[in-house]
Amino acid sequence: MTRPLTAPASTPPSPTAQPSRSPSATVSARAARRPAGRRELGACGALMTPFFILLVTVFLIPVGTAVWLSFFGDDQPGLGFGPERTVFVGLRSYTAVLTDPTFLSSLGTVVLYCLIYIPLMVTGALALALLLDSGVVRLRSWAQLGLFLPHAVPGIIAAVIWLYLYTPGLSPVIDLFARADITIDFLGVHTVVPSIVNIALWSNLGYNMVVFYAALQAVPREVIEASVVDGAGPVRTALQVKTPLVRSSIVMVAMFTLIFALQLFTEPMLLGQATPMINSRFSPSMYIYDAAFTRNNYGLAAAASVVLLICTIALSYGVTRWTNRAGAPEEDAR
Repeated sequence: MTRPLTAPASTPPSPTAQPSRSPSATVSARAARRPAGRRELGACGALMTPFFILLVTVFLIPVGTAVWLSFFGDDQPGLGFGPERTVFVGLRSYTAVLTDPTFLSSLGTVVLYCLIYIPLMVTGALALALLLDSGVVRLRSWAQLGLFLPHAVPGIIAAVIWLYLYTPGLSPVIDLFARADITIDFLGVHTVVPSIVNIALWSNLGYNMVVFYAALQAVPREVIEASVVDGAGPVRTALQVKTPLVRSSIVMVAMFTLIFALQLFTEPMLLGQATPMINSRFSPSMYIYDAAFTRNNYGLAAAASVVLLICTIALSYGVTRWTNRAGAPEEDAR
């Protein structure tokens, strides 16, 4: 007896087997991805174009012009009786700047200013932000507004206000100290730099406090609640929990404060009208202004500008490297 013929059973497809795609389907998929990639590149270009335009017009062109001017100077031919003409002088302007005692003294002054101003600014703004975030201060929104308002005052107006408060015979603060038999000269040889620091703190402390407060608002509340459950008090929570979590904001504020501090100009320029302790070359920016608009030596002013720019870039890079190295162990511990 013969068995009926049966069709061979088909093997089920392997779960890992990929369906075969025809070459035409692959080509069409690649063609569909190309317009999407072009649209993304076009969108990125449209968004970045304003930045690059501002970068070129506001930074690169002025820097290039300053570098170009620093290699030229006015000279007189012969015995010096002819008309001045602009000639290529090479590095002569840089040598004059770096060997000028008044420029080196201005650098020392701004370094002293930074050593006093930057720690006070960063720690003061962070402390105020931590107080506001902790809820100790009532009427939080009004406190923020009151601390931020001095930043809305233009720097020139702020310097004029404090010049009035620093001037003997006009200042009610000096009269109040005199009634207590305390004599203080806010514009003396040892107090003029702290007086300038006070003006800068009054103007910018509230702004940096708002930056820190916004960063603290992004800290997860669960982390803070966990630290409280573990027995951490308010001070320990602020210093060991909140502060490390806003480290990037601290670095940013410190770097921007350093850059603005190296450009010290407005406050000493106005206070110099009331005290002989501030001369026309008190800070590097004032030295540059004096060289360009008082001595009409644009090559010297351009060279001093380039030196100040190099110092600013070097210090900013140093701060970034130092903070990255300091934060590396914390990231590894996490």
